[in-house]
Amino acid sequence: MKQKDPPGTYILLIALPHRHTIEVGSLDKVTFEQGYYLYVGSALAGLQSRLQRHLRTEKRTHWHIDYLLQYGCIREIWYHRGPERHECMWAHVLHGMSGIEPTKAPFGASDCHCRTHLFYSKTHPELSAFEAEMNHRMSTRKKVL
Repeated sequence: MKQKDPPGTYILLIALPHRHTIEVGSLDKVTFEQGYYLYVGSALAGLQSRLQRHLRTEKRTHWHIDYLLQYGCIREIWYHRGPERHECMWAHVLHGMSGIEPTKAPFGASDCHCRTHLFYSKTHPELSAFEAEMNHRMSTRKKVL
């Protein structure tokens, strides 16, 4: 019997070696600076299969991120397995981190109230900094309640 692919939330850390202006579906042309991009997504129907799709080079362009992945390379994947939808919370955490800026393009945010789920950093962001910010926000939230 085949084991079910569990759901989860993830961040793709994408390196873009050169500046590119890319035609991104309905968003028209978007200019991406050289550096690192963090894309926050959720895969409630199966985390492993979604990540495998993102890692494939041959695929139909379906999501906004597919267009950027034609030029950038996934360097790391940060993820959490579980049925909870954490992508908006994770996007808010990234938005508040030093050296990380939201992109103007509304990537991955068509089904929520976030402006974007795509963030830019000139330097390589560290998972440990993201985890520290998450822990800080969670401990602050507990104190307020």
